[in-house]
Amino acid sequence: MKSLLRGFNIVCIAMLFFCSPVWAAQGQLDLTSSSIGWFCIGIFLIAYTVVMLEEKLHLRKSKPVLVAAGLIWILIGAYYVSHDITELTETAFRHNLLEFAELMLFLLVAMTYINALEERGVFDALRAWMIRKGFNYKNLFWITGFLAFFISPIADNLTTALLMCAVVMKVAEGDKPFINISCINIVIAANAGGAFSPFGDITTLMVWQAGLVHFNEFLVLFLPALVNYLVPAAIMSFYVADKHPTAQYEAVELKRGAVRILVLFLLTIATAVACHSFLNLPPVLGMMMGLGYLQFFGYFLRMTLPGSLARKRAHAEQLGDQERLAKLGSVVPFDVFSRVQRAEWDTLLFFYGIVMCVGGLGFLGYLNFMSEMLYGNWSTTTANVFLGVISAVIDNIPVMFAVLSMDPEMSHGQWLLITLTAGVGGSLLSIGSAAGVALMGQARGYYTFFGHLKWTPVIALGYGASIILHLWLNASLF
Repeated sequence: MKSLLRGFNIVCIAMLFFCSPVWAAQGQLDLTSSSIGWFCIGIFLIAYTVVMLEEKLHLRKSKPVLVAAGLIWILIGAYYVSHDITELTETAFRHNLLEFAELMLFLLVAMTYINALEERGVFDALRAWMIRKGFNYKNLFWITGFLAFFISPIADNLTTALLMCAVVMKVAEGDKPFINISCINIVIAANAGGAFSPFGDITTLMVWQAGLVHFNEFLVLFLPALVNYLVPAAIMSFYVADKHPTAQYEAVELKRGAVRILVLFLLTIATAVACHSFLNLPPVLGMMMGLGYLQFFGYFLRMTLPGSLARKRAHAEQLGDQERLAKLGSVVPFDVFSRVQRAEWDTLLFFYGIVMCVGGLGFLGYLNFMSEMLYGNWSTTTANVFLGVISAVIDNIPVMFAVLSMDPEMSHGQWLLITLTAGVGGSLLSIGSAAGVALMGQARGYYTFFGHLKWTPVIALGYGASIILHLWLNASLF
C-alpha cells in the first residue's frame, strides 16, 4: 500500500512539473493543453467505458465514476495548491456539489413517492386494470409512451419515466424484450415531452431562468417534440410482439392511503413549480416540503391504523371472510423512511460522479474550449445540432451551462433550437439523460446500454425530423 501511495505521489509531482498552463484573466488556469488535462480526460474516458460495460462486468455504474471524480479533483487541487491558489478550486467544487445536492434531493423525493405508491399497490392496481382491459403489448407500448409524453411537461421527464417504467415492469414481468423496447420508448417520450415545458427538464429550466425564452414560448416546440417521439416509436412498434401479457388477472385492493399519497405527490409537484415560478426559489425546496407532506401523512396512517384494522376485522368476521382476516393480520404500519431506503442509490451516486467529473473537466477549461470552437468556426445551427448529439454522451446539463456561460450571439429561434436539441439529444444513448440513467437502475438487467444502443439510428431519425420541423415551422424566429 505504501509503495502505491509513493507511486501516486511521484506521478502527481511529475505531472505538476511538466504541466505548462495558460493563466486566465481571473486567476483560473486553462489546462486544456496540459498533461494534467489530458490525464483527467483519460480518467473520465476509462470510467465511462467501464460504465458502458456494466452489463458485461456486473459492476454497478456508480463505482467507476465515483473514483474518477475523486481522482480528477485531487489532481486539480494538487496542481492549484502547488501554485498557492486554493480558493478557486474550493469554490468550484462547492458549486458543483450544490448542483448535485439539488438534483439528488429532487430525485430522492420523487423516488420515495414512487416507492410509496408501489408499496400501497397503485402500480399493481394499474397493471391489473390493463390486463383486465385486454390490452396487448402494442397497446401497452403506445399507452405508456403517450402517457410519458404528456405527463413529463408537468412532472418532469425523470419522474415520469420512473412512473411508466414501474407500470411496464409490473404488467410484463419477466419479459425482457418487451420491457427493454418499452423503456426505450418511455425515455424518448419523456425527454421529448419535457422539451416544450420549462418544468419538463433541467435544461429548459435553465433557459427559462436565464430569461432567454418566456414560459409560453416553449409551446412552439410542441410539434417538433411530438415528431421526435412519434418517428422512432412508429418504427419500433413493428418490432413489438403481438401478444398479451402472461400475467394472470388477480383482484388487487389498494392499501389504505394510496389515493391520498398520489394526491400528495401531485401537490408536491405543484409546490415545487410554485416555489420556482412565484418565488424564484429552487424547485427542490418544494420537493423537500412535499417529503414533509408524506411524513405527516405517514404519521397519520400509523396513529389511525389500530382503529382502521378493528373496523375492517369486525366487518370481515361478520362476512366470514377468512382470507381477508389473514391479510389483515399481516398489515404493518406505513414507514416513510423504509421508502427512502428503497431509493435507487446507485443511480444517485452515479449522478454525483458524473456531475463532479464533468464539473472538473469544465474547470480545466474543456467545456468553454468546446463552445468557443463550435460557435467560432461552425454555423450556429450546426453547432446547436452537434451539441444535442454531444449531450447524449456528456449530459445535457453541463453542455447547456457552457452555452449559457458563453452567451453566444443567437436569434430567438436558435435558443429554442439548442433547448430542443439538448432536451431530446439525450435519448440517443441510455446514459444521455436522467430518465435513461434512472431506468437503467430501476429495470436493471432488462433495460441496458447496449439494448438501447441498437435503436440509436432509429432515434436519430426522430432527432433529425424534429430539427427540420422546427426550422420550417418557426422560420420567422431565426
